[in-house]
Amino acid sequence: MAERINRAIELLASGQPIYYVGGHTGHVLTHAQGVEDASTWADYINVGMEHGAFDMTGLEVYMQGLIAGGPTNSGHRTPTVIVEAPVDGSNEMVVRYNAWQFRQILARGAHGILLCQAESADAVRAFVESCRYPINAMGVGQGLGVGTRGRGSEPSAASVWGVSPETYFDRADPWPLTPQGELLLGVKIESPAGVSNVEQILSVPGIGFAEMGPGDLGLALGYKQVPRDPFPPDMQAARDRVFEAAQARGIPFLETCSPENIASKLDEGVRVVAGHREETAKIGREHTKRTMPV
Repeated sequence: MAERINRAIELLASGQPIYYVGGHTGHVLTHAQGVEDASTWADYINVGMEHGAFDMTGLEVYMQGLIAGGPTNSGHRTPTVIVEAPVDGSNEMVVRYNAWQFRQILARGAHGILLCQAESADAVRAFVESCRYPINAMGVGQGLGVGTRGRGSEPSAASVWGVSPETYFDRADPWPLTPQGELLLGVKIESPAGVSNVEQILSVPGIGFAEMGPGDLGLALGYKQVPRDPFPPDMQAARDRVFEAAQARGIPFLETCSPENIASKLDEGVRVVAGHREETAKIGREHTKRTMPV
């Protein structure tokens, strides 16, 4: 039996890396696709709404399909679903004006959100606060203000998670800020401004993972093609700064890996793995002696 609702958090909390599938330009959000994806080899499914359609009706029926196709072999009701929100994290007001997006996504029962283009600590603070109910007080007055997520989303989201609305209020809080929390909130550092502020950004309580986005950062630095590892010197310096800031704060770092480099990346400290290849996950899981079924 699963110990938690969110499989990705359960693995990270036990020291195991996680592997995801799903692009940045959308996902097929149908009931049938959900049934099929319930048996995915990945630990979580990324739904790209930054560039894909902001389709809440599709997300709702997709989550129901995951339930219908489940439970997973690991005993979880569904795989973890994390949505890339359309709003960028360029500044606090942009995030607060668009906080309705987080409320809509979480009301559908998603297990986490990735904030793209995170550029300031104030923007990230607003992001975390927008995803929290005001009754959850961990961290308030210690880097965070009171949560601003309102009553009304708990019945629909709780039914997806398979818990009561009362339990959902308690569990729908960011991990690891709240140890029993089941929300996984991530930030993507993908601009020079974000890199410059990364230490302050990742000091905001409530962040569950972070990444350096080579696509947009590379574009901002003048590269038409996405720079790949080995990065040019300016990109490598940015990657190292984001990685070191995450490591210093105990925040899992996300990076693309391949079958050829997965073992060395895991040994370095990468804990959230992109690349969308089942072979990479298989080699990585063997390397870390994972026991949770896929």
